[in-house]
Amino acid sequence: MRLHDSDLIDEARELWRARRGDPGDLPGIRSEERACGPFSLSEVEVLTPQGAEQVGKPAGLYLTLTLEALLHRRAAPFSAAVGAVAEQVERLLPPEAEQVLVVGLGNRAVTPDAVGPRTADTVLVTRHLVDRAPEVFGAFRPVSALAAGVLGNTGMESGEVVQAVVGALKPDAVIAVDALCARSVRRLGSTVQLSNTGIAPGSGVGSARFALTAETLGVPVVAVGVPTVVRAEVLAAQWGGQPEGQDDLASLLVTPKEIDALVADVSKLLGYGISMALQTGLRLDDLEALLS
Repeated sequence: MRLHDSDLIDEARELWRARRGDPGDLPGIRSEERACGPFSLSEVEVLTPQGAEQVGKPAGLYLTLTLEALLHRRAAPFSAAVGAVAEQVERLLPPEAEQVLVVGLGNRAVTPDAVGPRTADTVLVTRHLVDRAPEVFGAFRPVSALAAGVLGNTGMESGEVVQAVVGALKPDAVIAVDALCARSVRRLGSTVQLSNTGIAPGSGVGSARFALTAETLGVPVVAVGVPTVVRAEVLAAQWGGQPEGQDDLASLLVTPKEIDALVADVSKLLGYGISMALQTGLRLDDLEALLS
């Protein structure tokens, strides 16, 4: 199995361990598992080029929240999940980032790929308010949101669009949100991965595009993603499929039948969590009122 069958560093790390037959830490990688409220948090830091090569991910810090079935908007679990996402976004965001651009990557018309655009819809945008009425909104951090679209609809790489907007707005940091690809069905919609390494849209499904990183954009990039698909050939291999039949599955992606509800829940969770991280002091009911 290939490391790039998944966007999740936890799965890449597990796969490399299985290949070596060694459950311990990999050279050049620091890892820690702990609780984050009622959820579990995996913290993996890729420290060296050797570590990056082993897991197929850039050097940096990766935080993975496992939320299980608590993404559904029942009051207490949803509130706790929003707080957990906010806490991890705040950890990765540079403290000096006064103005932030939130970018939703993906295709709004394709439900499993719509997490980014729909998250951008639920972010509390304040840049225009701070500019026009500082006496009322001056305490808010200036935040902009962009659904970058996809090449097939716009004729432009999403990275090119983001690069142009960053050049015009000159934010201090970018938060990029995208749907991810996993190797395990149980991770779909129940895992949130955050990192300070940036993101390459489409990398998990074999169509990597213009990477959004500190090097390409000139500002720090925090990546946030939730897996919504698994490769069919990966599932076939895991469930005992015959190798000679897997070529027919190479172009197929599998997603849950309740993907509409899952994407709606996940997008609101991420949008609220990012907003709470960016506007410290706001509570969930404040966001509900401001975004309704």
